[in-house]
Amino acid sequence: MASSSMASAATGFVLSLNVVASNTNSSALSRSTMLMFPIKSNTIATSRLVVRASDDAAPATATPPADAEVAAKPKPPPIGPKRGAKVKILRKESYWYKGTGSVVAVDQDPKTRYPVVVRFNKVNYANVSTNNYALDEIEEV
Repeated sequence: MASSSMASAATGFVLSLNVVASNTNSSALSRSTMLMFPIKSNTIATSRLVVRASDDAAPATATPPADAEVAAKPKPPPIGPKRGAKVKILRKESYWYKGTGSVVAVDQDPKTRYPVVVRFNKVNYANVSTNNYALDEIEEV
């Protein structure tokens, strides 16, 4: 049976210090919080100091975009063939080279290397019937 000791969990303490300072140039108040976490190591006892500052009356510098501006941006045209389209495979090292398959999905992220997922009726040696291809490795039939 395993036993646990609560003494190791209660070896540290938390020191919380709230400091309120007023700025002489403006009437805004600034509040800082300092926490002290002692850390026990095998040989050296060290501690970590965490300081967080916040302004109570921070001015709003950024305004949220208007709904008209967001709606005014047109969506980019879709990348690649549509779902369900028949495509011919042009990748020479592919098992399905010069074969045809149907498009299952197209990833619209422009950074994706192989965005087109194609499903085939025939399975390869590993019993797999789908594969991902780049846009220049397929041709719509």
